[in-house]
Amino acid sequence: MKIALTWILVSFLWALHWLPIPLLRAFGWVLGMIAFPLAKERREVALINLRLCFPELGANEIRRLARAHFVSFCRAVVDRPVLWWGSRRRIERLIRVQGMDHVKALAGRPVILLCPHFVGLDAAGTRLNVDLLGCTVYSKPKNPVLDWLFQRGRSRFNPTLMLSRQDGLRRIVKAIGENRAFYYLPDQDFGPKESIFVPFFGVQAATIPALSRLVRLTGAAVLPVIAFQRPDGYDVEVQPPWEGFPGESVEADTVFMNRFIESQVLRMPEQYFWLHKRFKTRPPG
Repeated sequence: MKIALTWILVSFLWALHWLPIPLLRAFGWVLGMIAFPLAKERREVALINLRLCFPELGANEIRRLARAHFVSFCRAVVDRPVLWWGSRRRIERLIRVQGMDHVKALAGRPVILLCPHFVGLDAAGTRLNVDLLGCTVYSKPKNPVLDWLFQRGRSRFNPTLMLSRQDGLRRIVKAIGENRAFYYLPDQDFGPKESIFVPFFGVQAATIPALSRLVRLTGAAVLPVIAFQRPDGYDVEVQPPWEGFPGESVEADTVFMNRFIESQVLRMPEQYFWLHKRFKTRPPG
């Protein structure tokens, strides 16, 4: 029964991909405005995150920012069918990329594409899949239909190697060594086991230091990828490779990464993924 209902949902999503972007944007706005008062738990998560990261803002401004995030998030969700079933021509028209020259200049060298959790990360991943052979780490859904959909959607134009977190660094290092650009999403709380505590907007946050370790193991260049949701689609910015990275220690590198992410959040605070419990894991004591 659950699988049948999932296929009905997939059929509905498939139908959405025929809609023009302005209509999808309006639909996403309506969903976001409805979800904000109804999704109480996630609303509280977003409000807590924003209060911690922006203590200088008043209650009304925090609430306005949280509501704007719900709208951006829901718009990204209803854009997924376009990413999964839209034609290559439509994908290239709706998702504009700047900075691919930085990737081409590193031909033959291992590359890590660092993409923080903004709402446009799936749009950026789909667009880069047109041009690059890549790999990424994802959370495998328990529902086999959704797992098939996610894997198919992320490998439409070039076969993407989908790894689980349980595969560990060794499998990622091997994939990077096979000239696959590693699309790395660095900034979620996966508990204390693999994390170290470094500041994020002045709050100690459990952060996986894998980026520093991967660069030290592979010699890969780190190129940030920032996706901006726009009224008519997305703008994807591939930034130049970081210089002087890695630095003196894994901890210093992880602090540097979080400070970089902070700088990008300030460019579009409503589009960062505030629904995640970023500060769930606390330091001992």
